Amino acid sequence: MNGDFFDNYKKFIMIPEEQNANQSREFDPQDYEAHYILTLSLYDSLISNWGEAIKYEIEVEKSIENVLEEFNSDQKGLYHLQLLELESDKPYFVLALSCKNKFENQEANDRISYILEKVISNPFYVGQGWFQFIGDKGRIKRKLFCFSFTEYYPEKIRYEVFAGEEG
Repeated sequence: MNGDFFDNYKKFIMIPEEQNANQSREFDPQDYEAHYILTLSLYDSLISNWGEAIKYEIEVEKSIENVLEEFNSDQKGLYHLQLLELESDKPYFVLALSCKNKFENQEANDRISYILEKVISNPFYVGQGWFQFIGDKGRIKRKLFCFSFTEYYPEKIRYEVFAGEEG
């Protein structure tokens, strides 16, 4: 092969665009049709509150932020997770899940379960080392969280709906 073959390679250089361009976009709740409040606790927990996580050298809040940032970037506006509450003396934390589309009851249950059990559990379990927080029963089932959720209706929206029905 001739050594001059790639002489003009500089004309072909294309700097890749940042793949996480959506990250810089601010969360706007009006971009989503449905919002849910999720409460998560550890399944088969070895700690009684988040303050005890320091024994395992894990910064829980930073860990949650990392997983949520990755999730939000990957979902490209279809879903958005946000941390609402994490207190060191509590055994649970609270997230807000916003969904682009509204679901019927069973479909919401299935989708939220899938997101929590499959999509975000693994990054917590392996990526953030949260497997250390659960006992053998949890490890065998490879189950990290117990959770509950309810649909969220902001007061402003609720007022407008009721005002429209009365007027």
